[in-house]
Order: sequence, then C-alpha cells, then structure tokens
Amino acid sequence: MAQQNIPYKIYLEENEMPTTWYNVRADMTNKPAPLLNPGTLQPMTAEELSGVFCEELVAQELDNDTRLIPIPDEIRDFYKMYRPSPLVRAYCLEKKLDTPAKIYYKFEGNNTSGSHKLNSAIAQAYYAKKQGLKGVTTETGAGQWGTALSMACAYFELDCRVYMVKVSYEQKPFRREVMRTYGASVTPSPSMETEVGRAINAQFPGTTGSLGCAISEAVEAAVTREGYRYVLGSVLNQVLLHQSVIGMETKAALDKYGIVPDVIIGCAGGGSNLGGLISPFMGEKLRGERDYRIVAVEPASCPSLTRGQFAYDFCDTGKVCPLAKMYTLGSNFIPAPNHAGGLRYHGMSSILSQLYHDGYMEAVSVPQTAVFEAAEYFARCEGILPAPESSHAIRAAIDEAVKCRETGKEETIVFGLTGTGYFDMVAYEKYHDGKMDDYIPTDEELAGYAAALPKIG
Repeated sequence: MAQQNIPYKIYLEENEMPTTWYNVRADMTNKPAPLLNPGTLQPMTAEELSGVFCEELVAQELDNDTRLIPIPDEIRDFYKMYRPSPLVRAYCLEKKLDTPAKIYYKFEGNNTSGSHKLNSAIAQAYYAKKQGLKGVTTETGAGQWGTALSMACAYFELDCRVYMVKVSYEQKPFRREVMRTYGASVTPSPSMETEVGRAINAQFPGTTGSLGCAISEAVEAAVTREGYRYVLGSVLNQVLLHQSVIGMETKAALDKYGIVPDVIIGCAGGGSNLGGLISPFMGEKLRGERDYRIVAVEPASCPSLTRGQFAYDFCDTGKVCPLAKMYTLGSNFIPAPNHAGGLRYHGMSSILSQLYHDGYMEAVSVPQTAVFEAAEYFARCEGILPAPESSHAIRAAIDEAVKCRETGKEETIVFGLTGTGYFDMVAYEKYHDGKMDDYIPTDEELAGYAAALPKIG
C-alpha cells in the first residue's frame, strides 16, 4: 500500500481486539526455569502457589504449553473502555530527526491509570473476585501498577492494599492520591506495619526502599489476612500473558497495512511491557517464520540484563517469595532513587531472561538525564508527555533513527509508549533545574550483591 495511504493513527475496530492471550512459552524450546520453594529449593507446586496467588492465575503461571488462552468476556468488556489502543506513526519526530526511518509507537496511556498496567490488573482482579476473595495486596514502584489495580478492584468491589516504594511515595504524591480516590490504602515501604518491613528498616536505616522490599511486605500482608491473595504487576509469567494484548494489537495494526518492523524496542524493568509488546513477534522468531531485532532498554542505575547474573535469586528483599531463575542484580540490591520508579526492580522476568540468554533479543542501558532529554524532545514533537519509564524506549528509538540518518538505512522502528508522565512533574522539574544526576553502580558494588546470590545449580 502506498506510503501516503497509511493513517497517522492506526485504529483497530472493536471486533478486531484480541479474544485470546498469547503464551509465548508454548513456542520456546528452552522454557523458563521453574519457581523454587525457598524452604525446600524444589519446584513450586500449584498447591503451594495457591496460598499466595489466585488459583486460576496459578494455572496460567505454570502453563508452558497452551499457546492461546481465551480472554473471559467480563475482561474483554472492561478492555473495551480503552482498547484497542492506537498505533501511531511518529511523522513529526521523523521530520525533526531528518531520518529515513519510519517510527511507530503503540500508545498505552489512554486510560486513567496512564499506562499498560490495567491490562493485567483487571484480569487479576477478575480472578480474585471469581474465587470469592475479600481483597488483594500488592506493591508498586512508580505508582502506575497500584493505580491500575485500585481501579480494577473498585470495578469488582474488592479491597486493595498497596505498598508503595518509599521514594516514589514521596516523589509522586498525586499518583498516591489517585489510588486512594479509587479506594485503595497506600503504605510507604518499607513500613513498620509488617515484620519484614521492620526488619528491613532495622537493617537499612533511612532506606528509600525498593520493589523487592515492597513485594515482601505485600506478600506478608496477603498470607496473614484471611480471604486475601497477593497480585503482582510485572515479572511473572501470568502478567506477560495478559500483556500480550499489546503485541497482538500492534501486529494486527501493522499487518492491516502490510508493515513489517525491523526493530522492536521496549523499556524493561520487570518485563511486563516489553514482554507484552514483543510476544507475537517473538513467537514468529521462535518458530522460524520471520526475524526481528528486539531491544530491551533499562536504566543504567538498575541494569539487570546488561550487568546482572543469570541465576536463581529471591524475588523479594525479605526472601519470603519463591526463587526465580532470571537476570538479577541480587535481591539485596537497593537502586538509586531515580525517577523511573517502574524500572527499579532488581531482576527480570524469567521468560525474557531466558530469551535474552538464548540470544533472541538485545539489551542496552541508558543514563537518566539522556532519558529525560529524549522525553522532552519527543513531547515537543509528538505532543505527548511520556512517563520516565516509556522514555527509555524513546531514547533508544531516537538513537536508532539517528543511525539510520547517518547510514541512509530505511528501517521501520516500533516502540512501546507505555504511559504518560503527567504525575512525574517533580522529575521533569529536577531535569529542567539541572538537579538530576546519573548515578551508575560500580562493578565493585554489583559484585558485592552478586556474591550474596543463593548458591543453586
């Protein structure tokens, strides 16, 4: 189809929205290693996991073989409030960069939570309600996941208890108030409300917290309350499964106009956005049907893929959760208080870790000020103020487009714009005032965390 006939925004019709989630594990030769029981170091059983997670979500977590899993009608009805989301051609950005590259972004900020997180939040809340639970507990970094879950719980009339990483709780008060508006209780983590929170505060006085700390508190809060379960916004297999709607819609929109991407780029913290965006493209790559360059972009201050170890590690700082084999900096790693709160987890999804280890994708890390430089550049071109997390992908996409300008190569670049940054104005203020730094951990610091990894296999 002629270039000029491709619209600025590619919308799918409501009936073109996916009816199934895609489980990329079904096409992986090397499956992700199983979660291990922290007490026995044996693979976690469904019965053991059901004490922490909802039963149906446990089944999804352990399913390595079912390629397509139907999306319940109740979840699809909720999706229709904001899905399908648009795939946008970044014409203005292309012109500003004077690049021969064609740049597209999948925009996931068309809902009050401001991000892609609602795709899994509504699914997890649905299964909790279906099981007859009273409520759920969770952690949140930047606050996008906590906001999404509070919205989903309000929809299904479930209690929602959120442990928010302390530095984000202080940096993002408006995100916190949105959660409370939807009925959630929000506690800065580590807190003095839980045993593990008190222990972490005693060990690390004055700590700004981490997602690993908040996970420990949320799990303790769930298992000590009758009728509650813990839900997680990233990392787990089930979350990447729910987020596959992003990639399936992206591929359907591209296919509609005969567009084949050369490079697919996503920000990477725990893996929910990246895993969802790349899923159907990775499936084609795994099946040998088509090849793509797939690039994960992470903060230089929390570089789990680019500088971490591929090993079994605890998913949380308090070491009460199962162990996962993943690229990790160590569960004791406390990241610098950068402003991309959703990308401050010490590890990476086991699915993405295995795919990266097997050479199916690349990874780069970028410093914080370069990320905000790209965010501002994008905002002035495309009119959307991006979240700091999303801006990591923007940084890499701009860098790729500049390379195309220098080489004359006409690549098609697709990246995930995970959400908006309207609750991140403190971060933008610090960038504009020149008060933002680029802390990067030293090799010696990372070696110290790596030395404490569990000695398993």
